[in-house]
Amino acid sequence: MDELIYKSCVTVLKEELLPAMGCTEPIAVAYAAALARETLGEIPECVTIAVSGNILKNVKGVVVPGTGGLKGVISAAAAGIVAGRADKKLEVISSVKHGDLPKINNYIKSADFKVKQADSGCIFDICIEEKSAKHTSFVRIAGHHTNVVLIRKDGKDILNKEFSGEQTAPQGADRSLLSVKSILEFAETANLADVQDLLERQIAYNTAIAEEGLKNDYGAKVGKTIKSLGNDVRTLAKAMPAAGSDARMNGCSMPVVIVSGSGNQGMTASLPVIVYAKHLGVSHEKMLRALLVSDLITIHLKTGIGRLSSYCGAVSAGCGAGCGVCYLYGGGLKEISATITNALAVNSGLFCDGAKSSCAAKIASSVEAGLLAMEMAKSGSGFMGGDGILGGDVEETIANVGEIARNGMRETDKEIIRLMIKSC
Repeated sequence: MDELIYKSCVTVLKEELLPAMGCTEPIAVAYAAALARETLGEIPECVTIAVSGNILKNVKGVVVPGTGGLKGVISAAAAGIVAGRADKKLEVISSVKHGDLPKINNYIKSADFKVKQADSGCIFDICIEEKSAKHTSFVRIAGHHTNVVLIRKDGKDILNKEFSGEQTAPQGADRSLLSVKSILEFAETANLADVQDLLERQIAYNTAIAEEGLKNDYGAKVGKTIKSLGNDVRTLAKAMPAAGSDARMNGCSMPVVIVSGSGNQGMTASLPVIVYAKHLGVSHEKMLRALLVSDLITIHLKTGIGRLSSYCGAVSAGCGAGCGVCYLYGGGLKEISATITNALAVNSGLFCDGAKSSCAAKIASSVEAGLLAMEMAKSGSGFMGGDGILGGDVEETIANVGEIARNGMRETDKEIIRLMIKSC
């Protein structure tokens, strides 16, 4: 295949398949807070946090790991300040110990915290100013979860990186080169040595947290509930990512491998493929190549939408999973394209109202849509271009969904955030 496209696919996977502990938005807040504390050189007395509405939305209802059940922006920032290690980025609070809990709680009570909504217009924006008796520090993360664009101490810039408000993903690879055709060609021809470590970590981490969610009671126990309905492969394919989300949204400290900046999307894209691969008895290599299909289709769908939106990201990941399973069954470009078209025709109206326990149920719904779409494609049935938002081909349909999610649902996003803030 084209060398530039091949290298872009490898780079995209290296940028996207990252380990993270906890929901990535509160973890990004903790990362910014830890970095500001390290810049300050001491524990601050005053902390001012300005975040975009989408950050507020995704931090409000999810438990910050290692905090004994605490939720919200202040809890995430306090954990990062008291016990975080900024060099670990999205695993910033992975070293939080049980003995740190009283310190975090006492710090929340003693420090002067202020939280406000950022007015930059950037969908993903975290700005944290920290003050001690003698010094001040300021850190801004914008666009995506680890994109530090400004570090300042005592009014002097340590880092000041040019940033466009439209930048919503890492910029190392040209994602415009992705297409369903090029993704499938890459998955079939890739030298697995280039990506195998990434995929093996995805399998290990995401399987482990899903099993934890099935074993113990987290949140609304969506995964356990689904699993109780039967032992067939389709049920387990929905139960596993839902159970992982149950655990992750409710404070489990086990890491996951994310996709498109989201652990829930990372689990949704990978676990159904793993379940079906084991059920079908395919080779390990075939499973890895199916994961490449699922991961890259998910990323391709999300590229036009952006990291944060009122459009639920599980829809894209469930669609990706359906494509990965379709590949396991021997599906080619025609069948995988039909799977995408069918899935997007069914579930594209699912909106995001923040990270929380009900994400697990949305994941199950999105996986079911992806599997239904795959079964329809296998049997040669499906929805036609021109039906609703469906375009003349799969790439036009993907572009249409991106337009709806990024632009058309902007007012929906504002209204969701308004209602969520009102209920605080």
